[in-house]
Amino acid sequence: MSGTWMTTRAWLLMLPLLVIMVAVIGWPLVDTVRLSFTDAQLVGTAGNYVGFDNYTKMLTSSNFTRTLITTTWFAVISVGAEMVLGVLAALLLNQEFRGRAVLRGLMILPWALPTVVNATLWRLIYNPEYGALNAALTQLHLIDDYRSWLGEPGTALAALIVADCWKNFPLVALIALAALQAVPRDINAAALVDGAGPFNRFRFVILPYLAGPLMVALVLRTIEAFKVFDIIWVMTRGGPANSTRSLSILVYQEAFSFQRAGSGASLALIVTLLVTVLAVAYATLVKKTAGSAA
Repeated sequence: MSGTWMTTRAWLLMLPLLVIMVAVIGWPLVDTVRLSFTDAQLVGTAGNYVGFDNYTKMLTSSNFTRTLITTTWFAVISVGAEMVLGVLAALLLNQEFRGRAVLRGLMILPWALPTVVNATLWRLIYNPEYGALNAALTQLHLIDDYRSWLGEPGTALAALIVADCWKNFPLVALIALAALQAVPRDINAAALVDGAGPFNRFRFVILPYLAGPLMVALVLRTIEAFKVFDIIWVMTRGGPANSTRSLSILVYQEAFSFQRAGSGASLALIVTLLVTVLAVAYATLVKKTAGSAA
């Protein structure tokens, strides 16, 4: 059987999948690009061609700037905290102690919970009238009165970050724990015999094995955090006073709440471009990390 026929056969076998991908992904993307250059409304007129006006208005809008800053803060702080907590949890669970298997299983539960369930759970914890957090802090005499943690601009974003970290740090911990299993025990033992302390053993023995997997976790979590929607929408809907509004929520509001399909499409493409730039930058870092490790 010739190589040409094998190649043709392979393309024929992939043809149904390619047709589905073009129909499900390709055409909506092309139509979104078309909409972004019009002043189309969600309901009613198809809109007229306006060129790059939508992009100019979105990029120069104060709402976009504030939302971009909020999203960046959310992504940087939450992902940074998840990386630190994940590595610490992995180092703990890599030790031998009674009940380690049970603790490993329990650690997966927050990550396994659907995001909507996790958001609802934390919304109840933060409840200003009967929330567990207010009750605990009051009994410990750390606060005098119950507070509306999600209703104050100064605390709402921090409360969301805590909820997001609680759900997603187990993913980082599992990736780091899998990498720790590959660290040769004799190398760690030799470093211990040579008098290396815990910090030096982590830096020179363990960290080189963690660098690649942690970079992958960093890529995945940063991209997810940058396009976050569900946990914020369930807990605060972007409030109070838009202090927790993310870029994805801004896209939703522009396209569906305000029914401006054209500007909503342009904003969606801007967010997509930002996430793509992040993905390419991180992919380059992962490649460099893998090359240096090799």
